Amino acid sequence: MPTQRAETDFVFLMSEPDQNVIDAAARLLEEGRLVAFPTETVYGLGADAENPAAVASIYAAKGRPSNHPVIVHVAPGADIGHWAEEIPEEAHKLIAAFWPGPLTLILKRAVHIPDAVSGGQDSIGLRCPSHPVAQALLRAFKGGGGGVAAPSANRFGHVSPTTAQHVRDEFGTADEGPLACVLDGGQSDVGIESTIVDLSRMATHGPVLLRPGHISTAQIADVIGVEPRQPDAAAPRASGTLEAHYAPRTPVALVESSELDSAVQQLNANGNRVALIAHGDVSGVSVAETFALPASADGYAYGLYAALRSADLVGADIILVQAPPREAAWQGVNDRLRRAAHDSKGVLERLLDTR
Repeated sequence: MPTQRAETDFVFLMSEPDQNVIDAAARLLEEGRLVAFPTETVYGLGADAENPAAVASIYAAKGRPSNHPVIVHVAPGADIGHWAEEIPEEAHKLIAAFWPGPLTLILKRAVHIPDAVSGGQDSIGLRCPSHPVAQALLRAFKGGGGGVAAPSANRFGHVSPTTAQHVRDEFGTADEGPLACVLDGGQSDVGIESTIVDLSRMATHGPVLLRPGHISTAQIADVIGVEPRQPDAAAPRASGTLEAHYAPRTPVALVESSELDSAVQQLNANGNRVALIAHGDVSGVSVAETFALPASADGYAYGLYAALRSADLVGADIILVQAPPREAAWQGVNDRLRRAAHDSKGVLERLLDTR
């Protein structure tokens, strides 16, 4: 299917990369403009990583705190030494094993790279995405020698976008919003953000897992021979690691399967409208709207953000989430749900209170 423009006149629908469109988007990046593009994890809000003014426009568009770093996306085979002054052997091994793919590495930032991308820190987050549209854009941008700073293409703290329509819902049209164009490459295959591993303090701390994702700690350990530690107080700040994040506007509460039916019955009795995100049999649970996700960790992750966005539109008083399993495969999903529900603590208890 050929590339088409959507009705907004700045969204390009691509079943596969169209070089003319990709080249035009790369030129927009080189001009300091913002371009949203698909990756296998979520859609990114991209700008030239070496242009502080362009990076600042990302922060302004998202409403993102200036000390919260962004991830720099690079083309396959990029010279990592351009971005990082120290590249430990563990980084080379992980790159060989998982790039292109959903793994971000935190390394010591090269001194000539502006600290706008790192929130003022001396580290930098690097990733090589596997989505064909993202790869085509990165190869075209500065002849493959540039880097695109790209946090998720949504307002700060909100649910990340996994489709181009989600991006449009956040930022509107070219006339209304800050984006120069959106490259539509379909729904993101993974559905949650990349695993982030800190390798910037190997001599003192070893590898540290800053954010779980599709690539597990066990997979990382298989490659480098040691499982990453949990974050410590001095760990670098990293994308998506604030306690409250990935949140819809409607309050979110996780409920164990054994407690779900009684919670819903009480909420209904109190006159509350309930949306439910489930992965198991909830046929006996009566709510305003149910969003059923697969019972596999990968399938659940693929549909999670779309379900949260859809549940946010039904006018519910609360979104109940049937608590997923706690096995290692679900670590990334549970991390996102915990952060999505963080600012809703106490809401379910208040709604259940019959006094």
